Amino acid sequence: MSHSPTASRLPLAAVLSANAISISGNSLTLIGVPWFALETTGSAGKAGLVAFCAAVPVVVSAIAGGPVIDRIGRRRVSVASDLICALALAAIPLLNRAGVLQFWMLCALMAVTGLFHAPGETSRHVLVPDLAQRAGTPLSRAASLYDAVSRGARMTGAAVGGLLVALIGADTVLYVDAGTFLLSALLVLAGLRGVPAAEPLRDAPALSLAAYRADLREGYSFLLRTRLLLAVDLMVMVTNGLALSWSAVLLPIHAREELGGSAAQGLLVAVFGGSALAGALLYGAVGHRFPRRPVFTAGFLISAAPILTAAFTDTIAPMVVAGALGGLGAGVLNPILTTAFYEVVPEELRSRVGGASTAAVLLTTPLGGLAAGFLVESVGITWALLTIGGAFALTTLSPLLFPVWRELDAPAGPSAEAGTGPSSSGPATPAPVPVPGGTPPRR
Repeated sequence: MSHSPTASRLPLAAVLSANAISISGNSLTLIGVPWFALETTGSAGKAGLVAFCAAVPVVVSAIAGGPVIDRIGRRRVSVASDLICALALAAIPLLNRAGVLQFWMLCALMAVTGLFHAPGETSRHVLVPDLAQRAGTPLSRAASLYDAVSRGARMTGAAVGGLLVALIGADTVLYVDAGTFLLSALLVLAGLRGVPAAEPLRDAPALSLAAYRADLREGYSFLLRTRLLLAVDLMVMVTNGLALSWSAVLLPIHAREELGGSAAQGLLVAVFGGSALAGALLYGAVGHRFPRRPVFTAGFLISAAPILTAAFTDTIAPMVVAGALGGLGAGVLNPILTTAFYEVVPEELRSRVGGASTAAVLLTTPLGGLAAGFLVESVGITWALLTIGGAFALTTLSPLLFPVWRELDAPAGPSAEAGTGPSSSGPATPAPVPVPGGTPPRR
């Protein structure tokens, strides 16, 4: 069946728009929830425990969700995920204003958002190659655009979130965050109607326990037999835990104690996001001219700048400079990872492999926020920043030390540029990952 040029672009535009709104809400969560926890408990340890409760279910759902996504359908999973997260987030300020919110309830509601947002984000992410093909857009350009939209939304959401926390309070910001989930659900519901790749698998066997185990095993087997994929997953597993400890605990505490409050935090995340947007767009324009491994390594190393700088300053200006530099480096990461992932993973396996890889790289995130909270209470904010920032910088040197990373420079197959599907060989990499100054993706 033929599609008009306008109609063929609508599904990709819908997913990009929904992603932008979702990431904007993610920035609100990044700022609103830690400040809400700090305001209501006054404890860095409890703020870290909230981050722990939100992160553990993300890993669980990522491990088990791939086969379910394929059978229920990516469009349905995305919509249901957003609706449940909207209800859970809205319940936090509602219960608080009713005077009945207890700390365990806050942890439980954040666990619900963690459990359900991962399948929804995975559902949208794995659709990009098909939607790029329908739109006649080269895959590398679509991947860069997907990340650039995320960066721009993060910049805007962070700036707005910091101001809103200062002006109307953290609890009210959570209502706005719930609204972003609702709008994202509506866009996906309308924009992906009739897209075959977004519907349930046809002629798939019923999801019995045996079929579920077979599907899950297929995704993990694909992941485990690729050496580069294992190397990337191990590295990103470590950096994700460290990045979450910064964004969920250390940055809010540093902003509250030394930088003047939530508006400063919003400014820093916005600067980082804006600079990362520039980095993603720059890579989309000229990145194909350079080998991936050195660009990836340099970008990841530079992205640690905000954490390390925070350990040595209590003023906003140096942090803004560090955020700009770190964001520029971070902007090249997700386009490299996403393009390589799409090149190698067959369409019918993307949900399963994507879920398995996402689960792997998120294994340490529950510990990141928890460890950071208790580290601050034990040794203070300065030593906590030095410890986390130093560990992050050392981990990013892995591509220079291990030969397997040379495979990242393998040339992309022709299908990646034509937008016609994955190539039959090449490196596999996990889904986009959080970096300092950003937020963990809703996966």
